[in-house]
Amino acid sequence: MSRDIYSELLSIARNIVDPYLRALTYARIGYYMCQAKHPKYKDAFSSALRAIASIESAPLMVNALLEVGTLLSGINPQSASRVFESAHEAISEMPQPLKDDFLQRLVKKLVQVNLIEKAFEYSLELENEVKRNDSLILVLNSYVNEGNLRNAHRVVEYIQNEPWRSLALFSILKEHLKRGELGTALGLLSQFRSDYWLGEAVKSVAVYLKKSDNLDSAVYEKVFQFMASLSSDVSNDVLKSFLVGLAVQGEIKFVSESLKRIPREQWDEIISAIVSSIIDRGELVTEFLDSLPEDAKILAVGYVLDILLERPPSSEYLELVRKIGSFASSERIKVKAVRYLSKLHDYEGAWNLASSISDPHLRSLAFGSIAIEKLKEGDIDGAIDAALEVKDPRWGSWLLSEILAKIAELQASGQVVEDIEERAEKQKRLWADE
Repeated sequence: MSRDIYSELLSIARNIVDPYLRALTYARIGYYMCQAKHPKYKDAFSSALRAIASIESAPLMVNALLEVGTLLSGINPQSASRVFESAHEAISEMPQPLKDDFLQRLVKKLVQVNLIEKAFEYSLELENEVKRNDSLILVLNSYVNEGNLRNAHRVVEYIQNEPWRSLALFSILKEHLKRGELGTALGLLSQFRSDYWLGEAVKSVAVYLKKSDNLDSAVYEKVFQFMASLSSDVSNDVLKSFLVGLAVQGEIKFVSESLKRIPREQWDEIISAIVSSIIDRGELVTEFLDSLPEDAKILAVGYVLDILLERPPSSEYLELVRKIGSFASSERIKVKAVRYLSKLHDYEGAWNLASSISDPHLRSLAFGSIAIEKLKEGDIDGAIDAALEVKDPRWGSWLLSEILAKIAELQASGQVVEDIEERAEKQKRLWADE
């Protein structure tokens, strides 16, 4: 007669003094007995439940019930439900905040074993706002994952706090897009109250439009009109996120054309967001700048240069900055371009561009940038030559004074502080007070 290892294991398990550990051991053995089709696996679970009944600590008892219920769920769902119900009854007797802690654990276990309706029911009993909303999101995502959007919409009605409500709407919106239900997805946008999740939702719409090869610009236009029709406090953010999403997807032409139909006072924020989103893709930046009307282009190139100047210089942007310098009509933009070209040591390009600046103050900033970079390379003569290119008596003298002091600073400390612009602004204010 073959040896019955499982029965021996159950017999040995009786010697475990701690009822919590004994219960878990019985349940785990029973689980594997069921997998091995051993006829007495139910006895193991019965022993586990008897051990649980002798646990004096309520938290330990509930933990044991949760673990046993989880192991039972794949074997006998009805028995598992009864075990989870026992856990719920015990949790209901606990004081706060312990009650909410264990109730949330119960919800997570129920979601794990796909008892979603019970998880939903118990989530609503949570008093702690964060735990309740986190649990409802967990339930909602389970419904979404199984494609049950009707129940997902039902859950979202019980989520009133942000950012959870917008997060819930975002999960539902993505599923509608996955099904090709663009109209339904768009209808959800007006319900978002979190700027972040609204932005993510609109970007998802933009990605969907880009990936849908059968859609043409007419569909983009309908979506644009829909978003523009939303209330003003919503439409501004929605349009910005939509255009950013399309720009990232490479739909530059539509984005540029759409800007012309947006109030001028919104351009700064939208253009800044677009530039920030595509700055690492030089070809899109170039296409975007080329497609803009002159007044929008001035804003865009300013944002491009501001971002680049905050980063370590990269030769990847050399041609782009040269191009910006060549068409820029604003001398302030030219100063920024000179600064970047100087940092890339394109002194010829920087010098030629700086020479086209007529305003004495701005010219001093441009040649000051060249001088500073030359100083950092140890080219003292080149720095002085750059300073002498400002012929205005006041600003020329000021720049020469600064560069001579910078040379002394370099000799003393071995480095040069880049504060020409700050010092120029200070000097400008001093002269204005005369």
